[in-house]
Amino acid sequence: MKKFLLLLLFCHVSSPVKHSLKLFFSGSSGVPNFPEFVVAAVIDELLVAYCDSNKKIIETKQDWMKTFLENNPQYLEMYTKECLESQPNFFKVWINRMKQRFNQTGGVHIFQSMAGCEWDDETGEVNGFNQYGYDGEDFLAFDLKTSTWIAPKSQAVIIRQRWNADESRIKRIQIHLTEIYPKWLKMYLDWGKSSLLRKDLPSVSLLQKSPSSPVSCHATGFYPDRVLMFWRKDGEELHEDVDLGEILPNHDGSFQMSADLDLSSVPAEDWRRYECVFHLSGVEDDIVTKLDKAKIRTNREKPSDRTIHITAGVAVLAVILVAATGFIFFTKRRKPNSLHNLLTTSLRTLCQHS
Repeated sequence: MKKFLLLLLFCHVSSPVKHSLKLFFSGSSGVPNFPEFVVAAVIDELLVAYCDSNKKIIETKQDWMKTFLENNPQYLEMYTKECLESQPNFFKVWINRMKQRFNQTGGVHIFQSMAGCEWDDETGEVNGFNQYGYDGEDFLAFDLKTSTWIAPKSQAVIIRQRWNADESRIKRIQIHLTEIYPKWLKMYLDWGKSSLLRKDLPSVSLLQKSPSSPVSCHATGFYPDRVLMFWRKDGEELHEDVDLGEILPNHDGSFQMSADLDLSSVPAEDWRRYECVFHLSGVEDDIVTKLDKAKIRTNREKPSDRTIHITAGVAVLAVILVAATGFIFFTKRRKPNSLHNLLTTSLRTLCQHS
């Protein structure tokens, strides 16, 4: 199945060490050759488990997750029941309800949700989330700070009022977001620490398309995604003429990013005053790359280099089928420094590459 890109907006600040658990659920109707229900579990942006209504089994995507389920059969039983019985029925009922609320009959319709939490292992702070979307638009979201449901669509107002009046439902949501999901996340991190808590330094290259193009400092193969990357001149960090790229996932679970420097107004003899700096959170020594014309790789020298760094991160997490179906989660009430912004694409594309 084709994997999709998940972009992380890079902010040049010192970022806390955060871990995340995300459970993506997607129910659909009217989509030919595609399962009516799909679930994917993601930890720290890494797909760890998947199931759908066609295969009817839990597929582990990481060796440590397979070992965990083999040693904890009660969790496998619980996940299997949720994936094959409880959640499919829930989503089927809700798709029918949504079609009625929006006065719809046939056609393709998608009802989705994302639940989980972020945990800061330095401060202990937990940020839980539970959100729903329908046909590519936000529908309902739980605000953990106020313990209330938010309804960005008028069709959701009645549901919001009913759910906010249901104290037992509110309590269950609070327990999941503040206790159960964080417990699961910490447990998974412990089982998968050799993979999830590793620190991999990248290979760094200088790239330039043409003599008049910016010089790109490209780092790939690093993990985790908590990094700083910048250019400096004579030891001082540059802000002008620098274009920071986004952090992109690679197919192997590592990450890549670039920082472009515009040298159009810089005399050739001054290039030696510039250097690219890469810093990985938790690693004391930076990777410093001096700007040296002899080390710059260009398309003119190796035409095959034109695509190698573009394609390196194209295959990522099959899990983002929530994003793949065009669902933009309701995040306006979440923290402004949230690390996650989901991309959108079509379910049909997902099917074609499965």
